[in-house]
This record gives sequence, C-alpha cells and structure tokens, in this order.
Amino acid sequence: MRHTRLMRAGLAAIVAVAALSGCASIKDHRGYLVDTALIDAVQPGIDNKTSVERSLGRPTFISDWGQKDWYYVSIDTKQAAFARPRSSSQTILKVSFDPAGNVANVERIGMEKVARIDPDGNKTPTLGRERSFLEDLFGNIGTVGTGMGGPAGGGGGPGTGPNGS
Repeated sequence: MRHTRLMRAGLAAIVAVAALSGCASIKDHRGYLVDTALIDAVQPGIDNKTSVERSLGRPTFISDWGQKDWYYVSIDTKQAAFARPRSSSQTILKVSFDPAGNVANVERIGMEKVARIDPDGNKTPTLGRERSFLEDLFGNIGTVGTGMGGPAGGGGGPGTGPNGS
C-alpha cells in the first residue's frame, strides 16, 4: 500500500516536471557574437577597413547606397511555448568609413530603434469587382476557345505572316 503511494507520488512529480518543462522559454542568439573589448578597440581616425575586418571579422552586411557603411548585427531572442520568437536584446554596430578607407565613426544602436508593428489581419481593400467563391470557381466556363483562331472565333484560314500566323 505504501509502495503504491510512493510510486503514484513519483509518477505525479515526473508528470509535473515534464508539463512545466514545456512552458520553458527557448533562448537563441542570431548574428554577430558581440565582444565589447574588440568593439571598443575600433577607433575613428586610427583603424581602417583591413584592421576592422581583422579584429571584428566580416560584417553582417554592407550598405548598398551612399557611404559603404559596415553593419554588425546581433540579436538575442526568447520564445515561449507555442509563441513566436521575440527579440529580447539587439546590438547593431555601424562602422562608417571616409573616402580613404579609414574609420570615420563607430555607432552602437540597441533596442531603442526596434519598431514593433501589429499588422491588421483584415482584408486589404483592392480596386475591382467583388466576386463570390462560386464566381471565382465557375467564372471561366464557356470562355475557353472563344478567342481568335479557336473553334468559335472568326479566325478563318492561315494568315499572311511568314509562319502562317
């Protein structure tokens, strides 16, 4: 009798731990691994593109327009069970260069620039005719083959073009 109570209590504890482990959040890191000592070592007027690449590595991306700024992006995310991942912290390092290739500015950007948007789930209004499902499904019946050259079209014989068109 006592043995079965212990087994039931143990089984209930295992089930409770398994149920609670499903509620644990998943933490993930995406992008550049930030090393503050290396970032602090990049100095405007002293470093150039080669020295920045040797100390920080290849950038996450390089701007396409205007100045060719280098961006190092690092994002930490958390995800609860059955939910979308949300960024918990973000660091963007923007390294700007002068025309000679020397570092002109180093800027750190954090979560203050993150914009959380909530798109509207309703239908987007469009111009045109409102059609029902059945009109969409059966709307093309009878329209196939009525164009030029088809069985109901007035295509006649071959045309005067080089290939008979």
